[in-house]
Amino acid sequence: MPLWNIHHTPDVFTAAEKESLAAAITDQYAAIGLPRFYVVVLFHEVAPQDFFIGGTSAPVAVRIAIDHIARHAADSTSRTQIAQWVRGMVAPSLARHPDLQWEFHVDDTSEEMWMINGLVPPPAQSEAERTWAATNRSSAY
Repeated sequence: MPLWNIHHTPDVFTAAEKESLAAAITDQYAAIGLPRFYVVVLFHEVAPQDFFIGGTSAPVAVRIAIDHIARHAADSTSRTQIAQWVRGMVAPSLARHPDLQWEFHVDDTSEEMWMINGLVPPPAQSEAERTWAATNRSSAY
């Protein structure tokens, strides 16, 4: 499961932009074979007086924390490619804010500590995972 926590100051995203970005993120993961329901995107609005960068209140800022559980980067080259891929997904949504400070990071989380609806997700690229993707829901396998 990719879990995206997007912390942002007010007015960085409209409701339509949030929906569009969440859909674009989901589409990118679905394109590499993940079931769409694996993708969770949470937007957290943070008041500037509660958002600090370098010890100073940030009037316009975004901080994205991404947990990858369903797939993992095998090596440095893969990690760099993932970082570029993420940047490509988010940069267009942030471009309209010239003074915006933004940052993201991606963590690889152990799939051994992950369940959906009480089920251990099927192995990557297995027939069961393809079934989950096709039905867009978890099921016993």
